[in-house]
Amino acid sequence: MDFSITFIVVIFALGFIGSFLSGMLGVGGSIIKYPMLLYIPPMFGLAAFTAHEVSGISAVQVFFASIAGVWAYRKGGYLNKELIIYMGGSILIGSFIGSYGSGFLSEAAVNIVYGTLALIAAVMMFIPKKQIDDKPLNEVTFNKPLAAVLALVVGIGSGIVGAAGGFLLVPIMLTVLHIPTRMTIATSLAVTFISSIGGSVGKLLTGQVDYWPAFIMIIASIIAAPLGAKAGKKMNTKVLQVFLALLIAATAIKIWVDILL
Repeated sequence: MDFSITFIVVIFALGFIGSFLSGMLGVGGSIIKYPMLLYIPPMFGLAAFTAHEVSGISAVQVFFASIAGVWAYRKGGYLNKELIIYMGGSILIGSFIGSYGSGFLSEAAVNIVYGTLALIAAVMMFIPKKQIDDKPLNEVTFNKPLAAVLALVVGIGSGIVGAAGGFLLVPIMLTVLHIPTRMTIATSLAVTFISSIGGSVGKLLTGQVDYWPAFIMIIASIIAAPLGAKAGKKMNTKVLQVFLALLIAATAIKIWVDILL
């Protein structure tokens, strides 16, 4: 167990940056934190985490980052309750199955699942979207069975890597279900929170959580996620979408380069 100042500062900084972006973009932050935890600590001479440890720390931390983000969005009518019920119920089941099952997978398999999810998300973010951001929030409708099935699939995949699936939920809500951007960001944080319950329980039951770094990242996320949500409310939605797409694409490329080489 590393209690050095370097360790605390590095892990806190990673948690802060990831959670700020998660609040701003409506993702749980694992898409960013997974590669950061995997690659950055060794740059500071710290011991590298395994893929299982990273997925365990991410799962628990996303739980707190998404609560903090949802709380910041609770006013303004951005949370679509129907969408939260349909996608939340499915993703909770899927994330528990995926996170519990991940204990039986190899390190390489966990990284491959992560790389595949990031690649799908990146492609979806670049698909042209219908312009629906001007639509009144109380008139938004969606395909309920499709939403439930997609959430179950996302839950299984994201449960394996300790993400809560926010980085896939955002492009699915924007491109497939045609939900306006700000409603997507707020609602995906709520679904991500539900997903993270199943993910955290599965990781804890299979002993994949390293408690000390998880605790440091939780403190960072409680501070940073609401600040990110505040920033996200003020930003242009087009800028938010492009930023998220580039972030996911860069992460997918880095993971696949490592897997293949």
